[in-house]
Amino acid sequence: MKKIFLSVTLLLCSIWQTKAEINPAVPNWLKDAAIYHIYPSSFKDSDGDGVGDLEGIRSKLDYVQSLGMTAIWMSPIFQSEWKDGGYDITDFYRVDPRFGTNVDLVRLVKSAHEKGIKIILDLVAGHTSDQHPWFKESRSKDTELVHSDYFIWTKDKKTKPKNYISSDAPREGNYLKNFFDCQPALNYGFAKPNPKNPWEQPVDAPGPKAVRQELKNIVAFWMDKGVDGFRVDMASSLIKNDPGHVETQKLWKEVRAWFEAKYPQGVFMSEWNNPKEAISGGFHIDLLIHNGVRMYRPLIINVGDKMSRDTCYFAIEGLGQKQFKQFIDNYTEQYLATRNLGYPTMPTCSHDIWRLNSGSRNTPEQLKMTISFFLTMPWPPIVYYGEEIGMKNLWFAPEKEGSKSSRNRSAVRTPMQWTSGVNAGFSTAPSSKLYLPIDTAANYPNVAQQELDPNSQLNYFKNLLLLRKAHPALGTRGEWKLISDPNQAYPMVYLRTTENERLLVVVNPSGKEVVCSFPSFGVKKPLPIWGNPKAVKYKTGKISDELKVKAVSFTIFQL
Repeated sequence: MKKIFLSVTLLLCSIWQTKAEINPAVPNWLKDAAIYHIYPSSFKDSDGDGVGDLEGIRSKLDYVQSLGMTAIWMSPIFQSEWKDGGYDITDFYRVDPRFGTNVDLVRLVKSAHEKGIKIILDLVAGHTSDQHPWFKESRSKDTELVHSDYFIWTKDKKTKPKNYISSDAPREGNYLKNFFDCQPALNYGFAKPNPKNPWEQPVDAPGPKAVRQELKNIVAFWMDKGVDGFRVDMASSLIKNDPGHVETQKLWKEVRAWFEAKYPQGVFMSEWNNPKEAISGGFHIDLLIHNGVRMYRPLIINVGDKMSRDTCYFAIEGLGQKQFKQFIDNYTEQYLATRNLGYPTMPTCSHDIWRLNSGSRNTPEQLKMTISFFLTMPWPPIVYYGEEIGMKNLWFAPEKEGSKSSRNRSAVRTPMQWTSGVNAGFSTAPSSKLYLPIDTAANYPNVAQQELDPNSQLNYFKNLLLLRKAHPALGTRGEWKLISDPNQAYPMVYLRTTENERLLVVVNPSGKEVVCSFPSFGVKKPLPIWGNPKAVKYKTGKISDELKVKAVSFTIFQL
């Protein structure tokens, strides 16, 4: 492994502040946050039943802290029928028994806060399970009950527009789903009710207003127990027939104003993937994922997608010119539109998206190079559990709790690999009882092994996060600008700056040496502070600077 060069300032520099504070609209702690995304069923089993739980997460808080992560986002932990991995909820006010109790969550929050770690819950705002008591009541022939208008029902069973599900309920009508058939959409109203569909209520009708209040009640219930915020599932889906999500933005602005007044240090993250809409609509972070505006997909996904397989930007084949341009154009637009409002943030992957270790991107060098991009962009990093050690997609993992909706999501939900011992240290249960199977490779990556190896991906990850914290230009306070030619994909070269510092980041995911030039910075000897200094030949000039960059490399220069 090539030696990693760290700047002396890693140990000595203080955090500089710019005169114009970036993003005054977000909670202070979020500006320096690094968020660790955990799928609770797969992280750590504390009681030997084969399924991860809250006490298991609490037992690993020291590990999360050692990574340099300052917050944990947990996929849904509320009581569920488990037909969609916890996203079909039957009680928004109770922790599912598989994970523990409400008291266990409070204990986890308290322990996390003692270690400087925030806790973010996953909020399914747009739908419930079809087994939720609210929905069961709405099925009644009596349509004047408390929850009758919490959901969207046609007036008769013969009427069945797209996405409406046939029902055997005593009530006349069919209901609107939000994703799976078992997930009836909550009724936040219609931005433009169709006069031909008398069941489509306006957003200010009593039913939608009651649901909006229920949303606030759920948020307040958990915030009052000490949690620090929410990632909102399908955040743009709430109000129906809403072109441009105008009314949905108004809804979230209303919720944000209430939330900010009551919980000024609370955070809202959205699954929207259109930051200009989501952040201007009230969210602090919008996740750049595989749906919506095309940013994540052309850059990262290199398996299971005919449009990006082997041609995504971060693939060794180096065929990602079109994908690179698409990302740069879309991200630059979103970044500039939201810079002083919130953060368009790209997670490494998630419970729905393939791990970085997939397809032809599978060597330690490739994985280190790829994750370096995520840790040096102007967003709070969001890292899915196991990415720090290079866990891979386990394609043989069986369908579990709705994981095979359109792709094998089980592949990214397998147990965390802690040791090389029984069940990779995840659980003491018999292997047949595990939530999902463990990696069967003899040399599967695990925490215990990598902690002892100074050149491991785990230690690379920890040290790069330390570097980010030591150099404000690499964090959310630093400005970002592409320096290389957007019409030349490889290498990607971007500048991170504060008033006191300029850092040049050089990324080459391709399997071949590449050359690029750009206007001179007027610096005689740029200092490599991260990566292998021999990987890049930096030739300075009066008019232009030139880089010759070796294959699969990542380097940071101080200018």
